[in-house]
Amino acid sequence: MDIRTYLCREAAGLTERSLAAIKTAADWRRERPGRLAAYLDRMGLTPYLEAPRTPLNVKVTGVVEREGYRIEKLYYESLPRLYVTANLYVPSGMKTKAPGVVYFCGHSGIQKIHYQSHPRRWAQLGFVALVVDTIQFGEIRGDHHGTWSQGRFHWFSRGYTPAGVECWNGIRALDLLAARDDVDGARLGITGISGGGGMSWWLGAADERAKVVAPVCGTGTLRSHLAERTLDGHCDCMYHFNNDQWDLSDIGALIAPRPLLVASADRDGIYKIDSVRECVGKVARVYELLGARDRVRLMETPGPHSYHETSRTAIFSLFLKELAGRDVPPEEAGDLSKDEDEPDPSVLRVYVEGPPADERVSTIDDEFIPRAELKPQSSKPALESRRQEVIARLRELTFRHFPDPAPALNVDIHQHLASGSSSGIKFTFTSEAGVRVPAQMHWPDALSRPRGTVVCLRSPNEGRWGSENWIGPTRERWAACYVSTRGVGDLAWGDELSWHVRRGTAVAGRTVASLRVYDALRTLEAVRQLDGVDPECIVLAGRGEMAVVALYAALLDGALRAALLGDPPATQNEASRPDGTGPAIEMLSCLRVTDLPEVAGLLWPAELVFVGWRPEAYVLAEDTYRALGAPGIVRHAYTLEHWKRRPEEFRV
Repeated sequence: MDIRTYLCREAAGLTERSLAAIKTAADWRRERPGRLAAYLDRMGLTPYLEAPRTPLNVKVTGVVEREGYRIEKLYYESLPRLYVTANLYVPSGMKTKAPGVVYFCGHSGIQKIHYQSHPRRWAQLGFVALVVDTIQFGEIRGDHHGTWSQGRFHWFSRGYTPAGVECWNGIRALDLLAARDDVDGARLGITGISGGGGMSWWLGAADERAKVVAPVCGTGTLRSHLAERTLDGHCDCMYHFNNDQWDLSDIGALIAPRPLLVASADRDGIYKIDSVRECVGKVARVYELLGARDRVRLMETPGPHSYHETSRTAIFSLFLKELAGRDVPPEEAGDLSKDEDEPDPSVLRVYVEGPPADERVSTIDDEFIPRAELKPQSSKPALESRRQEVIARLRELTFRHFPDPAPALNVDIHQHLASGSSSGIKFTFTSEAGVRVPAQMHWPDALSRPRGTVVCLRSPNEGRWGSENWIGPTRERWAACYVSTRGVGDLAWGDELSWHVRRGTAVAGRTVASLRVYDALRTLEAVRQLDGVDPECIVLAGRGEMAVVALYAALLDGALRAALLGDPPATQNEASRPDGTGPAIEMLSCLRVTDLPEVAGLLWPAELVFVGWRPEAYVLAEDTYRALGAPGIVRHAYTLEHWKRRPEEFRV
């Protein structure tokens, strides 16, 4: 099965399974708290929600008076020094507290200025409206495009999505409105288009203070994003962090039973209307179970990715009814004012004399998600406790996509080989359903049975006999099995697909590297079943990016005699190439749990062999091995000619 077929199948499965287990209102009420907690955790929000809120330190840098309303130019700190620029539109002559609206901008380069007619109309209708800049296109530029154009695939390893930061900025925007004397904090709504539509989903699910939610042109299924490749047209902020293999409808259902109006264009090139219908239909079923079917609605408008008069006026009408208690039909609510002069962009700019020098907007991607604290283990009980903790958390976050139950291996030996004084076989086995992994085994005829075996993970783009030459010096003492995991050899795809595949696997709740870890584990299972192999004397080997795969597979397997690591990377917290080519070592949220040097240390008492260059970071692993002592040992070998171990030494 080629990788595109695989990804489309897996994404379709996620869409099909979305909310399928929810059969009754009781089911939803029972599951919702856990789902909400998981969603907040995956978006990176839990530590900030559990801690006391830091001061917003709202600073108004200027006021623009207009007929019927005023515009306050302000910024606030959603976290210390994480500055968010915004314009606040306040109706004139207010005598009572007004309802509030947070308006999220789409991907316009001038953000609140481009969309100013929307908050202006809200103010004309009697709402206090806050239009907030994103970190991507605000007055201080952060980044939504980490994997889209910057090669920051290690965002996946960090568990970071800019959607999490924008959602947090939105939570603090609600804080800002709720704290104002002229706003009724019990009557708040959120809306926005495109990227702002996505943000409306994220914040609506995260914060129940949003009493009405209206995403516009920001809705679709994972099935469509992979099959139609609309994924390629979206930046990173349009996707939740999918450790749980959810679709958007799983998150959207968290809004129920609050009023929800989803508006989408029927000829939107990046959101196929069929997928919008499917997503909203799944969410609507939860509303129906809760007896609130009339509170969710899909409005389809003609044309491309954009607003339409009918979507705008319908949203105004809904917010007037639900937040202002005024039953105003859409045609009477009115559309955007077209006869009012819009202020020059410089007039609405917040930072008149430049942004604060201590800002962290431009570096928040490196700071928002705390990384695991790594330290060597000093006792066997401590190591065992930490190892079980790491494995459990990795299975929850990083390797949740592993099939359970696993399909039958169905090992098929295709050919028996003989060459001089050695023999071998070529075989394949089933890793996942529809995925057959090729491998071959070689051994000297003089080698006694059962044979100790080195399982070597072939590297992407390696030359002919590349792995054979690397493992070669061990072949007099060990049988050697060479396997091509996904993205390698017969299971490779062209470089032109690399960017799409690395983003697509993550959206579908896995990565290229974690697929390879699963293939490696299945290889170990298959090899242990082969005739003549000693199942208790297996060594796993990998070079470069495949050393990462070998480390995690060895940790999860737990029964290997040694791990041979050729030039392993120092960390998974490393950027890659913008076009998606090059080493693919990212794994979902792994850096929230551990990193490569600690994984290596947790392999004790398996022998740890560094072949070639060993990064300084692996001193941490060596410290663990040194503290725990025999039978664990660390060896350094310039080449595998210098690794003299024999299988019988491990059988003692």
